[in-house]
Amino acid sequence: MKKRTRNLIIGAGLTAVGIGTATAISYNLTKKLIKIAMDRELPEAMVKKREKLTGANGDYSEFNTALEQGAKKLANSNCEQISINSHDGIKLAGHWHGCEHPKRVIVAMHGWRSDWCRDFGTIADFWRDNDCCVLYAEQRGQGNSGGDYMGFGLMERYDCLDWINWVNTKTGGELPVYLCGVSMGATTILMSAGFNLPENVKGIIADCGFTSPHAIWKHVVERNLHIPYDGIRGAIASDMCKKKISIGAKDYSATEAMKECKVPVLFIHGSDDKFVPVEMTYENYKACSAPKRLLIVPGAEHGMSYFTDKATYEETVLKFWKNYD
Repeated sequence: MKKRTRNLIIGAGLTAVGIGTATAISYNLTKKLIKIAMDRELPEAMVKKREKLTGANGDYSEFNTALEQGAKKLANSNCEQISINSHDGIKLAGHWHGCEHPKRVIVAMHGWRSDWCRDFGTIADFWRDNDCCVLYAEQRGQGNSGGDYMGFGLMERYDCLDWINWVNTKTGGELPVYLCGVSMGATTILMSAGFNLPENVKGIIADCGFTSPHAIWKHVVERNLHIPYDGIRGAIASDMCKKKISIGAKDYSATEAMKECKVPVLFIHGSDDKFVPVEMTYENYKACSAPKRLLIVPGAEHGMSYFTDKATYEETVLKFWKNYD
């Protein structure tokens, strides 16, 4: 064999090995990222690095104190603990807070790796003072609900339907129902708008929701973790997602649901959100075919719009209820 030919073969072999090694590294890293995103248990190595995922880097002591106080108050309130079986047989936990003369019902969906009392503890008094019954759901793969994985709205949108049906059985289906969610909970309720919702679902209030699992993973990995999220990694991630929950990360989105939406939507987002960029709410808003309103809160970071400008937030929601009750 000629020396040149031999060198070409060796070079090709080394290139193949290099590509194979790079692919293996990419696969293993993506597997870890998907585990962080979807598995019930957060890997120990990431427990203390949550701020890196969310892009948070400021002093949030005042906000965290408000969250803790609100969460404690709501957790100790007079809520009825309930459970239902989801469409696919998973046990879902919830908390029902009734009122004496209800004007409407809120179905509240919390966010990623959070819980019902933490995400809604600060706004719970506002809902109660305005005669709202509230169903606080615990999202699948979190808290007391069953399931091994979180679906970033892909599966939870069906759970939202199950909770609406439970509410209508509980109340007789006569009260106006509003779907409210924060972060992943906001995307959950936006995706649920792709279904034919019951007629008494009068509106959706989506606070800092993202467009799709693929889009938010790409944003967090590239902007907050500073890891390339090219086409190969995105394809691997979507395939891994499909193996876990039988639907890929690119197979559905809140933006697609908004094109089919027939329910009025109030979109809320903080202008300084580093976890879910405000541009995603602009995308969802632009795609929405139903009556819609937009509240962008200047200076608010992720999930902090109510804390940052409580007065404007409440005024906007009250007007929304007045128009669509």
